[in-house]
Amino acid sequence: MLGVKRRTPVGPRPRHVGLVMDGNRRWARAARLAPSVGHRAGARHMGTVLSWCEDEGIDHVTIFVASALNLRKRDSAEVANLMELLETVIAEQIETSTWRLHVAGDLSLVPATTRDALQHAMDHSAGRGRHLTLAVGYDWQGEVVESVRSSLAEVRTWDEALEALDERSIAGHLRGGPSKDIDLVVRTSGEQRLSGFFPWETTRSELFFVDHLWPDFSREDFDAALAHYASKRTPTSPVE
Repeated sequence: MLGVKRRTPVGPRPRHVGLVMDGNRRWARAARLAPSVGHRAGARHMGTVLSWCEDEGIDHVTIFVASALNLRKRDSAEVANLMELLETVIAEQIETSTWRLHVAGDLSLVPATTRDALQHAMDHSAGRGRHLTLAVGYDWQGEVVESVRSSLAEVRTWDEALEALDERSIAGHLRGGPSKDIDLVVRTSGEQRLSGFFPWETTRSELFFVDHLWPDFSREDFDAALAHYASKRTPTSPVE
């Protein structure tokens, strides 16, 4: 039986895509597997989705891995498994990819081995043209506060601070790749909320929610998200 040829969505493409890869634990539970199996499947699927982004010419991607609250509140064994995946599966994917890694979040919340692995991946991938930001130990309020502090650290007087501290300065000090504005946010698992996913950067984002759990997120789902974005960003014809 001949396969159906996939139709690439036509229209404007997002430059920067945000991914909330939700549902790994539910995917494992539905298959009567341990949560660690779901997280591993989700980590491996990340590389596949990044390849789709490359196919479509998308050169900035931001992915939510774990919030600060996740790392503080979840079962220690589950967190340890997630850290192991960051150190192995995810770090190895980045090392052999075309993506430059950036990290947003409080890395003091992760073990030294995880920090070292992420730092190695950031150093090794420096200079690449595509940008991947992983949110690890991420707390949006903490990120904005840290950005303001970094902005103020560059001035010497209060008058300079009043002049220098503006939207552009704060955005420029937010951690992540060079493109701060996220054009399209995709969240899997049927949840229709952002859960603190980069609120400063997503003010003007188009949102697309998918019922499939992250390990089942398909190329058809991805194409539907791109088509949704194109439909929202295509200029309408003037009324005659």
